[in-house]
Amino acid sequence: MAHKKSRPGEVRPKNRARVLARLRQSKMTCSTHAFVRGSTVRFYEWLSEVRPHTLPDGPAIWICGDCHVGNLGPIGDASGSPSIQIRDLDQTVIGNPAHDLIRLGVSLATAARGSDLPGIVTAKMVEALMAGYLHGIDPDAALHLPPRPASVRTAMKAATARTWKQLAKERLDGPSPSIPLGRHFWPLSREERREIKSLVSQHEVLALVARLYELPGEASVHIVDAAYWVKGCSSLGQRRYAVLLAVEQDRGPRYRLIDVKEAGKAAAPCVSAADMPRHNGERVVMGARHLCPKLGERMAWGRMLGRSFFMRELQPQDLKLSVDKLEQEDATVLAAYLGNIVGLAHGSQMPPDVATAWGRELRARHGRSIDAPFWLWSSIVDLVGLHERQYLEYCRTWAR
Repeated sequence: MAHKKSRPGEVRPKNRARVLARLRQSKMTCSTHAFVRGSTVRFYEWLSEVRPHTLPDGPAIWICGDCHVGNLGPIGDASGSPSIQIRDLDQTVIGNPAHDLIRLGVSLATAARGSDLPGIVTAKMVEALMAGYLHGIDPDAALHLPPRPASVRTAMKAATARTWKQLAKERLDGPSPSIPLGRHFWPLSREERREIKSLVSQHEVLALVARLYELPGEASVHIVDAAYWVKGCSSLGQRRYAVLLAVEQDRGPRYRLIDVKEAGKAAAPCVSAADMPRHNGERVVMGARHLCPKLGERMAWGRMLGRSFFMRELQPQDLKLSVDKLEQEDATVLAAYLGNIVGLAHGSQMPPDVATAWGRELRARHGRSIDAPFWLWSSIVDLVGLHERQYLEYCRTWAR
C-alpha cells in the first residue's frame, strides 16, 4: 500500500474536515428531499417532543432507524442475485417499527412534493405504504408482493446486468488494480494506512474475508490499495475508507473491494429493555443480519483509530434507488412496494402471533378520512412542514 502522487480534486488529510463540511452543506441544499436524507438527527429531535402514546408501541425488533428511500435498493446475495432490501444500517437499533414507517413516509412525501405531484397523490401514497407494509408483516406476505414500480424495475435491471468488471472500471484504476485518487478518493495519512493494515488482521475481518473467498478457516489476505472515500450525504460526518483486498490463488489474485465506515452513536432511540451490543460497529452488523441477511453476511466490525468501524464487501449488484423525480402513475405503486420491503424485514423478526397482533393494532388505528392510521398521516404532515421550513432556513444560512 504505497504512497501515491497527488491528483486534481483530491484533498490532503489535514484539510478534510473543512472540505467535507462544505460538501455536506452543498448536498443538503439541492432539494427538500436531499435535506431529509441528511437530517436524521432532526427527525429524532421531533420524535423526542411527541407526546407519550401518540404513536403505537410496536414490538421491540431491529429497525433501520433511517428508513428513507435512498437507503433501500438492490442488494446481491452470495451468488450475485439481487433483490430490493434495506441497504444502509448506520442507525439500526432495537426499537419501535413505527419509527421506520414514519421516516419512509416523510421521504416519499418530500419526493412527491419535489416532483410537483398533487397533494391527493401524497395521501394515496401513505395509504399504499401502509397496505404494502401490512402485507409484509403478514406470515404469507411473499404471496402478496405488489408489482414492481418503474423505478425499481430500472434499478433491478441495472443491478442484474452489472459485473465485477464494471464495478472495477467505475471504482478502480488501470490494468493493475488500484484506487484512483481524485474527487471521490483522497489520500490516507501514515497513521490511517497503519491502522487499516491492523484492522484487516483482526479476527472478525479475517473470518469475513474467508467467507467472501469461500476459504476454510481464516484467509491470508493482503491490502492492495486503500483511500479515504467521499460518499453520501449524512455519512460525511463519519470516517470512511475504500480498501482493495487480494488473496493469492493458483489462477492469480482474487480481489474484493471493501467499504470501511466509522460507526457513530445511533440517533435512533432503542427500547429501554433492549440488550444492545456494546460497540457501535457490532450494533450495525447485528442489525444488518436481522434486517437484511444477504448484506449482513458480507459485513464485519472492528476497531481502529480508537473508534468502532464496520465494513462490508461491495458487490456490483449493490445500488441505491433513484427517485428524485416521481411520476404520478408510479408514486403509489412505489410506496406500496417499499412498504412491503420494510414490512418483510420487520415481520421476519416477529413470531406469527406477534406479527398478527401488530397488524391488528395498525388496522385498528385507521382514520375515517384516510385508509391509513391517522398518527402516521399527521406525523408525516408535521414533519414535511418542519423539514421544508428548516430546509429554507438552512439554504438562507448557506447562502451567506
